[in-house]
Amino acid sequence: MSDVPNNLKYAQTHEWIKLEDDNLVFIGISDFAQSELGDLVFIDFPKMGQQLKVGEQCAVVESVKAASDLFAPVSGIIVEINDEITDEPERVNDEPYESWLFCIKADNINELTALMNADDYQKLIEDD
Repeated sequence: MSDVPNNLKYAQTHEWIKLEDDNLVFIGISDFAQSELGDLVFIDFPKMGQQLKVGEQCAVVESVKAASDLFAPVSGIIVEINDEITDEPERVNDEPYESWLFCIKADNINELTALMNADDYQKLIEDD
């Protein structure tokens, strides 16, 4: 069983989402996603300042087994990239919920209501 923290929201595409002050939304991939992908070797991050629409493909994580697209869980602008993960993508395998990938300044945080809570996400991954 994968670890699913209660303080986060989750997308059907296995991103986790953490809302902070000032409409800052931190995005990473779930423990389930990293375990399915295997050892991460590269992450193609979105560009700083890039404007995204909810549901838009914005990044790619590559592992020894596969590559997987990441999607914007909220519309907004990319305001930060986690440089530590750029140099050490394997940290996502070790600590998926401490290893955020990028941060979006959300245009409308109400878009986050479409995401799953921990219980719903746990049900999703148990069905996979």
